[in-house]
Amino acid sequence: MDFLKLFLRSISLLPSLVQGVEALYGAKSGVQKKDAALSIVSSSINMADAVSSKQIADSARFTAGLNLIVDGVVQCLNASLWAKDLPAD
Repeated sequence: MDFLKLFLRSISLLPSLVQGVEALYGAKSGVQKKDAALSIVSSSINMADAVSSKQIADSARFTAGLNLIVDGVVQCLNASLWAKDLPAD
C-alpha cells in the first residue's frame, strides 16, 4: 500500500485511539496518556515505514509532527461535548 494512504488512514484513526487511551489510562496524567497514544501511532507508522522502503527521511521531525497532531485531536475532543462525559484530569 502507498505510504501516504497508510499514513492518512492511521491519522484518521487518531480520535478513536485517543478515546481508547483515555478509557484505559483515565487515572494517569495527560503526559502519560499522550505518550501511550504516540507510542501506538509511532509503532504503526514505523511498521509502515519498514514496509514502504523507508519513506520517512527525518524521524525526529516526523515524530514531532505526530506529537502536534495528537495534541490537536485532544484539543478538539476536549472542546467538544464528548469531554463533558469524562472526569477532569
